[in-house]
Parts: sequence; structure tokens; C-alpha cells
Amino acid sequence: MGIVNITDNSYFASSRCLGRDGSADMEKVLGRVSRMLEEGADIIDIGACSTRPGSDPAGEHEEWKRLEPVLRAVRKEFPPVPVSIDTYWASVVEKAADLIGPFIVNDISAGEDDPKMLPTVGRLGLKYVAMHKRGTPKTMQSLCEYGNVTEDVLQYFREFGEKAAKAGIEDWILDPGFGFAKTVEQNWQMLRKLDRFLTLGHEILVGVSRKSMIYRLFDITPEESLPQTQVLHLAALQKGASILRVHDVAEARRTVTAWRLLQK
Repeated sequence: MGIVNITDNSYFASSRCLGRDGSADMEKVLGRVSRMLEEGADIIDIGACSTRPGSDPAGEHEEWKRLEPVLRAVRKEFPPVPVSIDTYWASVVEKAADLIGPFIVNDISAGEDDPKMLPTVGRLGLKYVAMHKRGTPKTMQSLCEYGNVTEDVLQYFREFGEKAAKAGIEDWILDPGFGFAKTVEQNWQMLRKLDRFLTLGHEILVGVSRKSMIYRLFDITPEESLPQTQVLHLAALQKGASILRVHDVAEARRTVTAWRLLQK
């Protein structure tokens, strides 16, 4: 899953595709999508609101204003490509479904930030990524109180599964939420125990690309963290991840190929 950020403040600058006027830089968007597809991306993940810890939300209206022309252009230029949209607003999901048809909803709040989200996804029959976090991007850094983080997050998804079923969502993907309301050590602990999430019977999406669990540990920048990112990608695959959400598709694809060769 290759990342396209229609933002000006995502933590990895090279993924940003927002122009100085506050609208999408369409040349950069289409160029990035084209390159990622050539490099082997299976899904293009498009988001118009930075969700890094401490960031301010763009709001649903501004988010859709940024997204709409991008979705039109991507669907026109690359009609077969599976698209996921990184949003926690039900209204954005409704509008996007009307515009481009079926897509994957990638919701960092697992339906908690908008009570209309799960019923909307269920009614539209869309595939759904549920991510674990606590609080909002502005507050979640102060909420690291887990004992056994893996078991706590596992219980969270057991309870989410019940809510999803009530909303008519059976086909959902689990994202443990690396970097969200967890300390560096808790993130590593959760990655070491990632295979515990396989007990729930859902695909696992892992998003560790260039994140703080890497660059804070080694006192480097996100721009310097590509080699260690691939180490974590390999570990995630070995522990049962089926989707990697990445900034660097070519390198991640090589990691996947190497992992598959190791399975023979």
C-alpha cells in the first residue's frame, strides 16, 4: 500500500503532495502514483489530513476539497488501481463512493471519531481498515498507560469485531496502530507479538514506514530511516502481516520478494 499525502505537514516530507495554494499538486500526485504502481504497489492510499501525533485536523470539508480532484484524476488516469482513502469522516466516505465507486476505507479511529462511520461503511458494503488509537492526534501522546500493550490492543479488536458485525461489516482489516498512543518500547513489544493478532482471523496491515519507533530509537531523521524500515517490514511479514503501508514502494517490494524466497 503506497502512501500519497495531500497535506503539507506529514512527518515524511517526500510524501506530501499539497501545493502552496492549499490544493493538491496534481502533477506531483499523478507522478507519485505512477511511480508507485511501476514499482509494484497493489493499493494506493490517499489521505488529505495529517494524523501524526500533535497535528491539527483539516476538517471534513477541507479534507474533501483536497480529495475530490485527486480521486477524479487518479480514477481517470489509473482506472483499475485499488484505492484506499485515509479518513475518519463518514461524509467523505459517502462522497467518495458516489464519485469513484468501491474503495477501501482506511480509518485511524476504527469508527470512534465519527459515529456514522461504521453504519455508512456497512450500508455501502466497503472494505474497511480499523486502526487502534486512543484519543485524538492532539492528545494521544499522553495516553501511554498500557501494561501488556499487545493483549490490550487484542482485546480492543475483539470488541471492535462485535461493533463491526452489528454495523454489517464482516470484511475488515486490522491495523494495530504503530506510533499511535504508544511508547517506542510498546511499539516494539507489539511488533514482537504481532502474530497474536492472527487469532482474530483478519488480515493485518502494518504501518511502520519511517516512524518514530525507528528514528527516535536511533536518534536519526525519518529521511534516514529507510534501511531500518525494511528490517521492520521483514519482521512484520514473518509475524503475519499481509499488507505493508509504505512510503517507499520499490524497497518494500524487494523486501517482500526476499521474504517469499525465504519461505521456499
